[in-house]
Amino acid sequence: MDPIAFKIGGFAIYWYGILVAGGFMAGLWTASRRCVLDKLDGKVISDLGVWIIIAGMLGARAMYVLTYWDDQYAGEPLWQVLDFRRGGLVFYGGFIGAVLAVILYTRFHGKQPLWKIADAFAPSIPLGHALGRLGCLMYGCCFGVACDLPWAVQFPAHSPAFGVHAALGQVPGDAAHSLYVHPTQIYSALLNVALYGGLAWLYRRKRFDGQVFAVYLVGYSVNRFVVEFFRGDYSVEGMWFGWMKPGQQLSLFLLPIGIALIVTLRRRAMAKRQD
Repeated sequence: MDPIAFKIGGFAIYWYGILVAGGFMAGLWTASRRCVLDKLDGKVISDLGVWIIIAGMLGARAMYVLTYWDDQYAGEPLWQVLDFRRGGLVFYGGFIGAVLAVILYTRFHGKQPLWKIADAFAPSIPLGHALGRLGCLMYGCCFGVACDLPWAVQFPAHSPAFGVHAALGQVPGDAAHSLYVHPTQIYSALLNVALYGGLAWLYRRKRFDGQVFAVYLVGYSVNRFVVEFFRGDYSVEGMWFGWMKPGQQLSLFLLPIGIALIVTLRRRAMAKRQD
């Protein structure tokens, strides 16, 4: 798999950047369609979409840089910190950035209906994330542990997967490929597509505002917790109890928040109906 899609002169355009951008566009387009169904202000949604892209990208990049500062960025030129083309985004950082953007926008722009907007955007998050994971597959990051299954994949020399395996002495430094590994990017993409379908179905049948977003938090937390068992790009130092990976740790944080939102918002909606 060649991570470079094409070159313009000496400037390389990577599949990772193309697919991440495609994920944002697909997510915003499908979200805007749902906003029409809920009769939300189209201008508000288009403006908010711009802020979500900016905050999501900055949050995802900031978390990656902070996580890998000592290994990859200490002493390097500033432009490398801002180079998004070749990977280096952490989904949870982007998610936090996007959520903060939505909260601040709805609070300071005429008090827009926060939970209606959150529901409209919720199914689009896993759709965009699925495309982003395919970008990870093309670049060779977020890879799985070694295996000999028929659908195992290899990544070329100079990919993140190859770099880790070479550093650990699992492949020679002059080898052409990494070890065969679980295609965790595909696992994640498929689960995200399934989650998108479930949330899109729920959106037309929701019983209270905020329900779809809350269910997304629960569904994604479970999906991520499962996929992380097959990930091979973490060091033992970052794990809890020697086995719980960072993505699983964050999933355990988001899961109770999602459950609490379902209970709280449902009770609030029932109380309003009784009034």
